[in-house]
Amino acid sequence: MEPTLYAGDRLLVLYGVDPKVGTLAIVKLPERPLAVKRVTGKTDGGWWVERDNPAEGVDSWLVGAIAPEAVAGRVLARVWPLFRRRVWQDDRPG
Repeated sequence: MEPTLYAGDRLLVLYGVDPKVGTLAIVKLPERPLAVKRVTGKTDGGWWVERDNPAEGVDSWLVGAIAPEAVAGRVLARVWPLFRRRVWQDDRPG
């Protein structure tokens, strides 16, 4: 979910509730581990989720709508780190 979230970020999650359009949600994608995705809509087939970085990852454009039972919870906030220094593309490792 870069640039929104980075490895090591800690999230406050409300489990067992429906997501809201525009928020982040914890979802179970087909044949993949739990993931954090942005909810962009509700369809007849479930929730449409997308990644914030279109160059990486998997989202509804590749696997279709996510069934309601595949949504584990809604992300309420990032609790750690409280603040993040802006990292420019040239500063990133690797």
